[in-house]
Amino acid sequence: DLARHPRHVRRRYPLQQPMAGASAANKQATVQARDPSAIAAAIAALTAAFGNRVVTSQAVREQHGNTLTWVPNQPPDAVVFPQNTGDVQQIVRICADKGVPVIPFGVGTSLEGHINAPIGGVSIDFRDMNKMLAVHAEDLDCVVEPGITRKALNENLRDQGLFFPIDPGADASLGGMAATRCSGTNAVRYGTMKDNVLAMKVVMANGELMTTSRRAKKSAAGYDLTRLMVGSEGTLGVITELTLKLSGIPEAIASGVCPFPSVDAACKATILTIQSGIPVARIELLDALQIKAVNAYSKLSLPEVPTLFVEFHGSDAGVAEQSQRFGDIVADLGGGPFDWATKPEDRSRLWQARHDGYWAGRHLRPGASAFATDVCVPISRLAECVNATQREIAELNLVAPILGHVGDGNFHLTLLVDMADADEVKRAKILMERLVELALSMDGTCTGEHGVGQGKMKYLLAEHGAPALAAMAAIKRALDPQNIMNPGKIVALT
Repeated sequence: DLARHPRHVRRRYPLQQPMAGASAANKQATVQARDPSAIAAAIAALTAAFGNRVVTSQAVREQHGNTLTWVPNQPPDAVVFPQNTGDVQQIVRICADKGVPVIPFGVGTSLEGHINAPIGGVSIDFRDMNKMLAVHAEDLDCVVEPGITRKALNENLRDQGLFFPIDPGADASLGGMAATRCSGTNAVRYGTMKDNVLAMKVVMANGELMTTSRRAKKSAAGYDLTRLMVGSEGTLGVITELTLKLSGIPEAIASGVCPFPSVDAACKATILTIQSGIPVARIELLDALQIKAVNAYSKLSLPEVPTLFVEFHGSDAGVAEQSQRFGDIVADLGGGPFDWATKPEDRSRLWQARHDGYWAGRHLRPGASAFATDVCVPISRLAECVNATQREIAELNLVAPILGHVGDGNFHLTLLVDMADADEVKRAKILMERLVELALSMDGTCTGEHGVGQGKMKYLLAEHGAPALAAMAAIKRALDPQNIMNPGKIVALT
């Protein structure tokens, strides 16, 4: 069984072999450098059009480059702050005329180098495009600008008894969430961004504005352009407006934490819960090391053992029934007792502790760098995958707490690495490769929600195969013939 021998998986799933017949679309980017005079001309034209909304200071440019992966910070040459869709069209047209890259920027929470500018260019920061444009409560949808964050959106919706359920933890912008096809803690019940974006307006590489769909809940009219753009990471166009599916705020919510004797028992409880059809809203795994970190960072006093954070949504009777059925599963696997959080403030504190897991993990090794990565496998293979990953962590003598949205088979590592120790860096990179190999051997994916960016480009050939990557490259070339839309991400055109 390949899953039990992760070191040998590479023979079946080569990660970086040349891609015959696919135009080398998956090679780690070797994109051609842009003409400095063209960049200077573009900045001059942008400054003439937008004045002090064009910023070229080193500090601001570095803030718009990546700082959360192995990839070094690669800042853009300038940052522009549009205020409406027309501004974005003008920015893209100026850059297209000069052949200068454009890189969309929300709030910078992505984890795989999505916002880096490997060959320079212009970062389009949506800070000022943060409005909720319309709410259609009777249709359960709303229209927003890309810069609004999920917390701000839900604050605006609360009075109408509605909420947007996708919760990646970070207070990310909705444009960025759509661009990276994110999910989060509620995905097990409400789906991911691909399930909750009804339509978008997108500025294409030539500056034209495309509307991907209408507000109807379903359509069979032509290609599904909305799904094409969701997850395209800014490589096909720049999102300037989104129509989002909403949900009603549940009548009753029950949250709790449940300790388990082992990670295996916690994963099996998750699998049985999903297979039993219990409509759990959130079910999150934190291993013992992650619980230790959460206790210290968030001032909790949970038993330092593998733990599930769970939440149920529905009516009072429905939530009570779901909780009881889940409790029966837990008892059969030696878990418990539950610690229920019934007050809203207690639930908020509990889930804030979960969302702060990355920052909590960093405090386990002060001074070490933290690198987050994720994979996703079919839920039936979840326990096996997590157990094998823990063995690899121990064998490589690394510190890497585990947490994840295990109701989807998705989990994360936060590797804590001393970057001054070359041997430790080498071992950490080995672990990341073995984790992907293991997930692929189980018919999983190299990323459940972090996206590809720069960080996981090299794994796409093993996951999708050459014909699929060639198709992606063909789409990229057709929609962005100059390769100016966030170049060097997902597929690298040379």
